Amino acid sequence: MADSENRELSGPIVHQIWNTTHILRRISDGRAGQKRILTILLRNENVTQSELTAHLGIQPGSASEILSKLEGAGLIRRVENQSDRRTVRIELTARGRREAEAAKAEKDDRKQELLSPLSMEEQEQLLQLLEKMNTAWAEHHEDPEKGRRLRG
Repeated sequence: MADSENRELSGPIVHQIWNTTHILRRISDGRAGQKRILTILLRNENVTQSELTAHLGIQPGSASEILSKLEGAGLIRRVENQSDRRTVRIELTARGRREAEAAKAEKDDRKQELLSPLSMEEQEQLLQLLEKMNTAWAEHHEDPEKGRRLRG
């Protein structure tokens, strides 16, 4: 493919990826919505407040405010690390787990709906292409020393 043809395609491809990203963000209740935080906590045991804040890409004060609301609603609890009192772990309560499971089920249904126009073969191809693209980007542009990546 000629360089000019590649440039002509790159704009529409990136635009469609951008649109898909916005759809996925709405499905996930935004970058730092309460449902998203609950589903992250459901998928990740033993998460610290600082890890969660870094994963969400928000300021510690914003995370603290959202977590206070979740705690006030009885959905999470903050647990101090006995060996390092500066570290706070976030846990789901039983009620929080139920709400997180419901939010995850709703999100999973929405993801299936998003992918429903594609056959299984097309979904597999799309997955392979996105993995190839993201792996190449990470190899060239991301810091391998970053902290652990949370699921969700």
